Amino acid sequence: MSHSPERSSRRRRSARRRAALVVAAASLVLGAAAPPAPGALGVGDRLFPHLGNPGYDIAAYDISFGYRANNQPLDAVTRIVARATAPLERFNLDFTHGTISAIEVNGAAAQFVAAGEDVVVTPARAVPSGGSFTVTVRHTSDPRGEGEGGWVATSDGLVMANQADAGHRVFPGSDHPSDKAMFTFRVTAPKELTVVANGLSAGHETSGANTTWTYRTLHPMATELAQVAIGRSAVPERSGPGGLKLRDVVPAADQKELERWTARTPDHVAWMEKKVGAYPFESYGVLIADASTGFELETQTLSLFERDIFTKAGFPAWYIESVMVHELSHQWFGDSVSPRVWSDLWLNEGHATWYEAQYAEERSGRKLVDRMRAAYELSDRMRTDGGPPAAPIKPVPGKKISIFRPVVYDGGALVLYALRQRIGAPAFDRLERAWVQRHRDSTASTADFVALATEVSGRDQSGFLRPWLYGQKTPPMPGHPDWKTAAKPA
Repeated sequence: MSHSPERSSRRRRSARRRAALVVAAASLVLGAAAPPAPGALGVGDRLFPHLGNPGYDIAAYDISFGYRANNQPLDAVTRIVARATAPLERFNLDFTHGTISAIEVNGAAAQFVAAGEDVVVTPARAVPSGGSFTVTVRHTSDPRGEGEGGWVATSDGLVMANQADAGHRVFPGSDHPSDKAMFTFRVTAPKELTVVANGLSAGHETSGANTTWTYRTLHPMATELAQVAIGRSAVPERSGPGGLKLRDVVPAADQKELERWTARTPDHVAWMEKKVGAYPFESYGVLIADASTGFELETQTLSLFERDIFTKAGFPAWYIESVMVHELSHQWFGDSVSPRVWSDLWLNEGHATWYEAQYAEERSGRKLVDRMRAAYELSDRMRTDGGPPAAPIKPVPGKKISIFRPVVYDGGALVLYALRQRIGAPAFDRLERAWVQRHRDSTASTADFVALATEVSGRDQSGFLRPWLYGQKTPPMPGHPDWKTAAKPA
């Protein structure tokens, strides 16, 4: 995710209203009473304690949406294949902002009840530990009202913006990046509209006034990275390095105007591959939406951008391209290698900021060292405002994306710069390549990064990195004894 000061302030000024969870809490077993409503559960994330669900791992989602208009609930069916990691007499799903009409577990009707932003499911028969099971949820998915992400209305349809904790505003599941899964999307919409989603197309069929589009991922994905775009879109295609399939999604009326930017993607991919190795997924593209989000977002294989960044006067070309590279670099750092917990967010945003700044230096002469020196000057203020890079303070109530503070962007990039200063550029470059290769299609933690830095450099880096990652004050910068932090308070 990337922010500009203008767009970030616009988002902060927007009203925040949490929509009420509407779940039909009725027994589906004749004559049986609904179980008592327990509390919401989670996997223990410090920043989002109720995200994710213990007791099982999801292997695959198969999600069907029926779209009519962007101000009406979508009819939906979410099918989940999971493996129990404990005996399950009941289990939780993350879900809000929709109405559930029925749930089945292994084909049998189950009882369900709301618990905060969870739905607690009691299957007709308990699921044994180690056993695979399927869950089918018939529900609506409501795009109406302002909230903290999920569906975002565009001028002609919808897109998704689920980071950090809004996937469960769209579909039920385990809404935490530690539980990655394969995805299939089947979306039915009026035939004059185009639907694009993560992964690759598996075809589309028109029947009467509607067309059903199917997409599948070839790599596991976190729920916060899911993307379905519905609208009057053009989908130009081109080839990237090594024949990589590139497809962009742009407002059809703006295709010619936006081509000057989307045509840059093959070069951006080639630049990133020279830095860290082969692109990790089956396709890539730029999704440009006529919507107001206040940010750009690295949804997997299809990064989301506001139309204004490309069409509004005031953004220089070097800045636009560096933001495009920021989101592209997330495909390696954040999407392929996802954070184990949300406190590891700096691994996403620090790396994306690092490559954004490197691209701006190599292509536009905007020196990385100047940006790092400016970040260093402000770094103590950033830590006061947002906490240390690897231990960010909790989100502001009602503003979940407030975890995306400067300390995880330029503050995270500053950690990487300090490490490169310590171990040297060749070792640092080997570390970056090893990181994305070793943890591809998986999750990794800050501790994993410190351990790999130690391994690659041949020298224990834990003592050096600890204050950079967890200290309240910024340590001295290796090689730059003259750099000072600002004395003013945040």
